[in-house]
Amino acid sequence: MALLNSLASSLESYRGRDRLIRTLGYCCQLVGGVLVEQCPSGSDVGRRLLVVSAQLSHCRTVLRLFDDPAMFVYTKQYGLGTEEEDIFIRWLSVLSNMADQLYYPCEHVAWAADAKVLQVDSARWWALSTALWVFSLLLGVVRSLWMALKLRQKMWSPTGTFTSQLPRSKRRAMEARMWSEVLTLLSNLADLANAVHWLPRGVLWAGRFPPWLVGLMGTISSLLSMYQAARAGSTAEADSS
Repeated sequence: MALLNSLASSLESYRGRDRLIRTLGYCCQLVGGVLVEQCPSGSDVGRRLLVVSAQLSHCRTVLRLFDDPAMFVYTKQYGLGTEEEDIFIRWLSVLSNMADQLYYPCEHVAWAADAKVLQVDSARWWALSTALWVFSLLLGVVRSLWMALKLRQKMWSPTGTFTSQLPRSKRRAMEARMWSEVLTLLSNLADLANAVHWLPRGVLWAGRFPPWLVGLMGTISSLLSMYQAARAGSTAEADSS
């Protein structure tokens, strides 16, 4: 019952619904891809699951048509990150915000071209939006790795022993933050593998992933994201109680 209540609560928010749609879509692609690869001629269930996955992905694309204002407000509030202590993290975040802000209109144009609303080449706009996503993910990987290493330096002495000078509560908070950065790093790496796959052929491993591998990478990323969201929610509840 508690799990059902938690699920219902998460579905009340846009982000919660998006995480669930994303996870279901990639899970369908994973299972459908495996079934089709094992029995290409007779796996009707596998093909149907791949269709469901494609439709859920299209659903998320349409819902993102309304994400620009929220992204703009976030980018404007962060600005040049003058409140950020680490100047390296500051400029990584600024560049990431710029890439994310440009990603949305490029994807909208690509969607409109596919829907025959605009008479332009959708492939170019999909390629541009995917390239921006790759750039943003690379920045996210560097940011999480940098943050995890900095936290590790604070928690461990130069000799490799765990420092006991930090208060227990602060040490626990730093451990939780480092664990969160590691999970974010893994999630971004999984998304990055798929993002490169969706770039035009000839770029690294672009176009070489079978459907089940795309589904696996996406499922890993989605489950990590859902775990982090649930963990953040339980932490917030504990702090408020």
